[in-house]
Amino acid sequence: MIPDYTKVHVRFKLNNHHYSHEDLMEVAYSFVKEGVAYERELGEFLLDWLDKHDFIKVRTSGSTGKPKEIIIKKEAMVKSAIATGNFFDLRPGKKVLHCLPSNFIAGKMMMVRAIVLGLELDMVEPAAFPRIDYEKDYEFCAFTPMQLKNFAKYFDKIKTVIVGGGRVSESIKALIQDKKPNVYETYGMTETVSHIAIKKINNFTDTESDKYFKTLPNITISTDDRSCLVINAPELLDETIVTNDIVKIHSDSSFEWLGRFDNVINSGGIKLYPEVIEEKLQCKIPQQFFITSVPDETLGEKAILIIEGKDNKLDESIFDGLDKYEKPKAIYAVSKFVNTASGKIHRKNTLEQVVF
Repeated sequence: MIPDYTKVHVRFKLNNHHYSHEDLMEVAYSFVKEGVAYERELGEFLLDWLDKHDFIKVRTSGSTGKPKEIIIKKEAMVKSAIATGNFFDLRPGKKVLHCLPSNFIAGKMMMVRAIVLGLELDMVEPAAFPRIDYEKDYEFCAFTPMQLKNFAKYFDKIKTVIVGGGRVSESIKALIQDKKPNVYETYGMTETVSHIAIKKINNFTDTESDKYFKTLPNITISTDDRSCLVINAPELLDETIVTNDIVKIHSDSSFEWLGRFDNVINSGGIKLYPEVIEEKLQCKIPQQFFITSVPDETLGEKAILIIEGKDNKLDESIFDGLDKYEKPKAIYAVSKFVNTASGKIHRKNTLEQVVF
């Protein structure tokens, strides 16, 4: 069959059951009326996907500015599903695992891929440690970094894993280097209908290009005058997307992510990228932490380190691998970090708790 948002593939299964378009609509109504929280979220999305409109409304996460409601064409979601299916060879009848919230684009796209490509999808409750049937083998799954960390020792049951929703730390990467599945970090956002680039983070071929994100076919990239990524994906987007992600472009199809424009610190005329500094410290600080800045009369802004805990005592040797200007000028402790709805550290709100 020719993939189309008005059709449900004849090979599609949800939790071991085949469903037609009409049957799936009934399941969606049932989830909304009687389901637990994650089932209600799935039901609400399915009702949107199966209705007569050619678009859905979603809220962005803020990658291109303040979070807002946008319209995404269903046909773009179909094309995104096909692109992912082609890249990872997701053919009809393949079994996939879905353990992400359906109110975010990554979770929505897992369901769309199954419906469009004819996959057999097992939906389990989204959790830091998903509970799955360990007797089953899966072709494909999408995780958050936290799920990736917690599930690493059970990876032999999954052939291919993609991970998104946050940067994958060096300590998590270390856990998966000797694992069987191929694991890919993804780059994307709501506006780009899930990922538009991927980077392999285990089972390396030991080439320089493995360090960078590679775009999927038919996607071109550039940067604006802030060095922020600009995405041109005519099959997915009606216009180019200008992000707030600072990148270094290495080729027409590869780039290195450096950090968020709104997080950049200008300290005495030197631009510091908090995410780059954080990556250097990942394996040296056990608790949650982040690099940010506060005003300084001499430097304009000075870099500081915020750690989660009761005190700010850290061995100064952890900063030995940092460049001269990257070393934080002060360390502060916050008993409990504030997180966003998607589980990321809310830097601004957490910083407001610091007593200077």
